[in-house]
Order: sequence, then C-alpha cells, then structure tokens
Amino acid sequence: MIQDDNRCSVKSKSSSTLNRPYIHHIYSHIDELPENWDVLAKNNIFLSRKYLEVLQEAAPTNIICHFIGIFNETELVAIAISQYLDFNQIECYGNKRQVNNVSIKNFLFKKFASSILVIGNNMLTGQHAFEIAESANKSSVLVALNDAAIELKSRFEKKGTSIHMTTFKDFIAKEIEGFSLPAFSSDLRFSVQPNMILDIKKEWILEEDYVNAFTKKYRSQYKRGRSKCLGVEKRELTLADILANEDELHELYLHVAYNAPFNTFYLPKNHFSVFKKKLGSNFMLYGYFLEEKLIGFNTIINNGEELDSYFLGYDDSIQKEKMLYLNMLYDMTVHAIIHGFKKIVFGRTALEIKSSIGATPETMIGLMRHSNKAINYFLPFFFNYLEPKIVWKERSPFQENLYQN
Repeated sequence: MIQDDNRCSVKSKSSSTLNRPYIHHIYSHIDELPENWDVLAKNNIFLSRKYLEVLQEAAPTNIICHFIGIFNETELVAIAISQYLDFNQIECYGNKRQVNNVSIKNFLFKKFASSILVIGNNMLTGQHAFEIAESANKSSVLVALNDAAIELKSRFEKKGTSIHMTTFKDFIAKEIEGFSLPAFSSDLRFSVQPNMILDIKKEWILEEDYVNAFTKKYRSQYKRGRSKCLGVEKRELTLADILANEDELHELYLHVAYNAPFNTFYLPKNHFSVFKKKLGSNFMLYGYFLEEKLIGFNTIINNGEELDSYFLGYDDSIQKEKMLYLNMLYDMTVHAIIHGFKKIVFGRTALEIKSSIGATPETMIGLMRHSNKAINYFLPFFFNYLEPKIVWKERSPFQENLYQN
C-alpha cells in the first residue's frame, strides 16, 4: 500500500491556458482543503468535509483518497474526490457459486485490472464524483479533472505503483454527454448493474398509503413479510451502542460481504462508529434484535431530499426465517415517507427484491481507459468477460394508473 506523505497541495496548470483556463489543486488531507469547500458541497453530503473526514479516518485499507479543487484563477469552481483502489490486497471474486471461471478471472483481473484510479467514490452508487458551481464552464471543469487524473496517475507511478485503469463514475445519460470532449475520446463508456431508486409519491403520508398502493400480490407479500418478523425488535443505535456492538456489527457485515459475487473493498471495523461520530444525526444505524441478540442491522444517510441506503449485515440463517432483509427495505421506505424524503437511493445490489418493494432501475454510465493502448483497444471484450453477470427480473408492485404523475 502506498503511503501518501506529500501534505502539500500541488497546482498544475493545463497545457493551454487559452483553451483550458482552469487549474487544479490536489489535496491529500482534509486540513488542506479550501475554506469554502463546503459551499460547493452543500447539496451533496458525500463531498462535505465531515464525510471526507470519515474516509480519512476509516476508509478501507486498499483505498487511498485524494481531493481535488478546480479553480478559475483564484475562484473555486468545482470540487471532486478520487480514490486509488489496490485489488491485490483482497479477493475480489467472492461467492464462487455465482461466478464462472473464477480462477481465470482472478488471474486476468490481478494482472491487468488490479490497480485502478477512480474519479468518484467507489464506495457509493451515483454521481458523487464532483460538484460544479453554476457559474463554471462544465467542459473546462471536466478537462481540468482529466488533467488531475493524469497527474495522480503520474504521482503513483513515481512511487512505484502502475495504474492499470482510470475511470470516471457514475453518471446518468444526460450527465455522461458532458464528457463528449477530445480528452475522453478514447475512453470506453460502460454500464454495470443499475442504481435502484424509489421515488416517494406525494400521496404517501403514512405507511398505510404506501401499502395500499401495492397490487394484491405485493400487499400479501408485505403482510407475510411483516408477520414473519414478529418478535424482532428494531432500534436506532447511538454512538455508544455502536461502539459497544462493534465486533458483532462487523461480523454481520462481513457475512453479507463475503457472500457477494464481487467485492472491491471491505470496510474496517471502526467504519460505522467513525461515521456516526462525524455525521451525527445524518447517519443512522438500526439494529435488529431477537431476544436481545443482535441479528442484523442497516444504515441510512440523510443527503438533502434523498435518503441513501448504505451498508447492512445480518445472520443469514435467521434472515431467511424472519425475512429480515425484506423488512429492512420496508423500514427504510417507511422512514423516508414519514420524514418527507423525495426518493430513496438503494444502490446496485439485490435488484429483484428491491424492485419488489417499488424501486426502479436507473442506468449508471462510467468512462474507463486502460494505460496499455493495446489492451485499451480490446477493453470492451475484457470488461464484458470480467464483469459478473447478474440475471434478474424487474417487478411491478404498484397498481397501474393509481396516480396521475
């Protein structure tokens, strides 16, 4: 793992100030950030200082974060995050029952794609790569971000670490069109599993309103799921509670993570306690207890008008009996309804069951380039081979034409 001991920000000017007037600063530590950083981060908690402090103190061990400021002369016009991912430190392909040719894929992945520079946040789903001021020229910002990525790649290489690939993630279709620039002309546009989003209808005031919107089949699923979970107590954990249950929480999280078909990191044990310490009431961890034993948990984050589902864990044997995961999804939805959120971001796992409670898929698109030009030419083939394929069926749980909007 590279130890980034350069605490000085670096100012790198674009090669042509006439065509690309914006400059970038790269920061390795939170205490280097410009004073007005949070002005641009006000609409995205995942670019705020407090959240970046979480990454600084409790990021996965195979991730190194940098923070990028884009300036128009002396004016801060955009902020961004980058992450270096070292997949040599972990086994990426997990549940072998869900992945074909694991040994071959592990070999190819380690040799050609194990060292990746991400402009964005690999720990989240959605566009949390950057925020741009309304007054800024977006094309100039993107070119400056590309310059920053090139410089970061050079920094790592000078320290003996070759970057296999550089990627910009995750963007919806209208956002990705902004990258139609010469700087990104050789990049592969790719899409993996979609982001599952549940839009909260304005007619939903109480839990009953949400349930009544289901068809008969999915109301029955709701009632069955709730009845199965009788006897399980759900309660929000304080920071002291999280610290007291840290070992159990981590064990439950790892149980779910190890059974995933593909992982790019594992959270450290102190991740949730640091998160709670830094974000306070904007980070909530709910424990599920059966006869006072912790059998599962989920986490949610307030991000303006959006509620983001974060990581969770559970005892799989009890989960199946109590339909615990399904009940967690219902609980998060009810929380969003009662507290006036406009949508829930559920992320890109367990697509079918999230679909069954009303979430719909939103395609996320990224850009990818390989440092080896020959491999970059064949990148679509390698990507399609290495990317785990998930087959799922989208559900339609709501009554048709129930609402006009």
